[in-house]
Amino acid sequence: MPGMYDHPGELSAADPIRLLAVRDTPLSLDEVFAAVGDPAAGGTALFVGTVRNHDSGADVDTLGYSAHPSAEAELRRVAEKVAADFPVRALAAVHRVGDLTVGDLAVVVAVSCPHRAEAFAACRRLIDDLKHEVPIWKHQRFSDGTEEWVGAC
Repeated sequence: MPGMYDHPGELSAADPIRLLAVRDTPLSLDEVFAAVGDPAAGGTALFVGTVRNHDSGADVDTLGYSAHPSAEAELRRVAEKVAADFPVRALAAVHRVGDLTVGDLAVVVAVSCPHRAEAFAACRRLIDDLKHEVPIWKHQRFSDGTEEWVGAC
């Protein structure tokens, strides 16, 4: 089911960016992994970010993610930069928005490259740049009744 920010569009066969989305529906590891399948890739790296039950010593009950309307465009810019800087065969990144609970998938990114070292490096750059540059904010609610906003950029 397409999410509220999905824009699949027309991708050329040469475009290594296979899947980008900011969604309000649960994320799928299988979907992301399938999106980066490529017969010329010898290495695929996948990163999964989940909601944990604590942060900075405080117990987390729930959290919510909010995205600026430009989030998907910024995600594409980040993905294009990674694809330009590494020998990427295929790349995918999806981020969840809305209310999540402990254990839910918040973000899934994957990159396939000819070799494993390149795949690891490209995947790390993709998740790091996504967290620092894409305007998605996290609102954490703690067990003691306090809460905080954490900005991605």
